[in-house]
Amino acid sequence: MNFELNPEERDFELEVERFLAANHSDDVMDANPEQLSQTVETPAKRVFMGKLAKQGWLGMSWPEEYGGAERAGIYDFVLTEALSRVGAPQPGKGVGIVGKTIIRHGNPRLKETFLPQIIRGEVEFAIGYSEPAAGSDAASMQLRATRDDARGGWVLSGHKIWTTSAHFADWYWVGARTDPASKHGGITLFLVPMDHAGLEIHPTWTIGDERTNEVYFDDVFVEDDFVVGEVGKGWTYICEALDLERFAMLPVGPHEMKIAALCDWARNASRDGEPVRDDPGVRSVLARLVAELEVARMLQRKVISEALKGRIPTVQAAMYKLFQSELGQRVANAALDMMGPAGQLKPGVEGAPLDGRFERSYRYTVVDTVGGGTSEIQKNIISRRGLGLPKNF
Repeated sequence: MNFELNPEERDFELEVERFLAANHSDDVMDANPEQLSQTVETPAKRVFMGKLAKQGWLGMSWPEEYGGAERAGIYDFVLTEALSRVGAPQPGKGVGIVGKTIIRHGNPRLKETFLPQIIRGEVEFAIGYSEPAAGSDAASMQLRATRDDARGGWVLSGHKIWTTSAHFADWYWVGARTDPASKHGGITLFLVPMDHAGLEIHPTWTIGDERTNEVYFDDVFVEDDFVVGEVGKGWTYICEALDLERFAMLPVGPHEMKIAALCDWARNASRDGEPVRDDPGVRSVLARLVAELEVARMLQRKVISEALKGRIPTVQAAMYKLFQSELGQRVANAALDMMGPAGQLKPGVEGAPLDGRFERSYRYTVVDTVGGGTSEIQKNIISRRGLGLPKNF
């Protein structure tokens, strides 16, 4: 198997790298890339997304009739990785989860309303699946969607949690229960404007300094045109989008940069008067992390390979997400072990190694193993769908 980029793909990667160098901005790029920069909305971020759009890089793999270039999905991957290596904003949920689902299943009004805005980088979406009693088991969501024939739509009432972009997004991509008698077949997807008078947003701050949100629905009316696809097919659309986008939501680039920074620190730091680089334990740990980074790359490329063949990479995506997110924790754990007590100093505190980068990473990588499906859920997918094990094994 050859996972190297072909000459055309490599040329595109170089083109993106030149663009990023020419458009570098500390306002939108995080020199110590975590995912914090992806969950903050600023005018500068919108301007940057507009620049990507002008390059024709948003929705490259979309059909031409919707503004895309029908390029192979590998180009979306190359762009995402290049952006992640400099901590730049990425195309995200609009181009992937929302846009691709609307292309496959959306009605004409959804396509006319949203696809042009997405491909121009003009709109942000929040994703609403989780609820207080439906976290990992999102199919148990109970946000009610009650039919209102008189007005030609649905009335949504209930409560969502862990909606990270709710405080700055323009639209809410939300799952709701339209049939209480059917667990998986009773969920429907809706698009709701975030400025709807019936929505109330409350912040929740995570251990990684990231803001997420609770969102309350008080009789929020949604007309039929803003139902995504067929009523009752929402769970199918949710799973399809998550499988295809899981590898894009978690690029390898930030791990590459963190491991490189850790190796550079070990190369130049000293501990008790001795060079850290001479410690055989440190050298062993760094070698293992570099090897595991290659494993993450290969698992990611298996997901891409399946997707490029038109398959839904359910098991491959679960394997990659599990390994990639937990690798982030292992890198942060190793860094704090090597740095000793000083590694616990926060960013901006005098004497903090690498300006506290790994103290922040240590806290944030906990969030990575939850968002997009917990590690436990990924193990269930691998064991049942990949290995064929029974549910109660």
